[in-house]
Amino acid sequence: MRVQYLGTSAAEGIPACFCNCAFCREAKRRGYIRTRSQVLLGGELSIDYPPDAFAHAMRFGADLSAIRYLFVTHAHMDHFYAQDLILRGYKYAHEITEKELHIFGNEEVLEVYAEGTAREMRPEIGSAIKLHKIGAFEEITFDEWKVWTLPAKHSSREPLLFLFEKAGKRVLHLTDTGGLTEEAVRFLSSVGGPACDLVTLDCTFLYGTTEKTARHMGLDEDARTMEKLSRIGLLDGHTVRVITHFSHNSAPGEELLARAEREYGVIAAYDGMTLDI
Repeated sequence: MRVQYLGTSAAEGIPACFCNCAFCREAKRRGYIRTRSQVLLGGELSIDYPPDAFAHAMRFGADLSAIRYLFVTHAHMDHFYAQDLILRGYKYAHEITEKELHIFGNEEVLEVYAEGTAREMRPEIGSAIKLHKIGAFEEITFDEWKVWTLPAKHSSREPLLFLFEKAGKRVLHLTDTGGLTEEAVRFLSSVGGPACDLVTLDCTFLYGTTEKTARHMGLDEDARTMEKLSRIGLLDGHTVRVITHFSHNSAPGEELLARAEREYGVIAAYDGMTLDI
């Protein structure tokens, strides 16, 4: 399975769009850019759809019309920018690769979709977008995919995390979230099966200390999460561990991320990074 990390920043981007701190000024000077989070699995399944999806298509050649399935973690703007979807057809887009797009999200995601597309959605575009309401602790199957949903610890309504499986490959996606709840760990344990081929971990705080009530993770919580996953058999020596969703507040420059890779045995994602698992 090919995995593409198209965007790897938190909501405000890097450099942050309205920020003039020393880190952002230097990032602007150097052209050090990270866009909002989006991950493609196998070219057909997108985890989240940010305002920067257009830039991802232009910079990395991603065919947004080839996305058949969109799984949305939560309704915050940087993870679900529904307004773009009014352009998926009609005179705005010809020769679309996949006629239908299936969007999977919680009730708030579906509300945001309705709000964002209410004024400009054309019937011939909207009819090809299929909405699926999902919640935590579900098992969803379609085509060759199987997906398990679990609750995130975040500041939106019923945010979700996902375990994806296709053709014997497993990807566990853990952003935006604080540390896994005991309920979530028990659910993953009940799913069982082989260890994941890839685990993606929220690392918004990087080397900052993570509080128990936090809605994001840093390396300290990432380490605790990896230990929990190892205990229940979902992470082993072959599992690729990727950190992403970086914030300018943590000054995630190249040297600091290289240090994190050495100390924690992870890969720090960057915009456009591609892995084959």
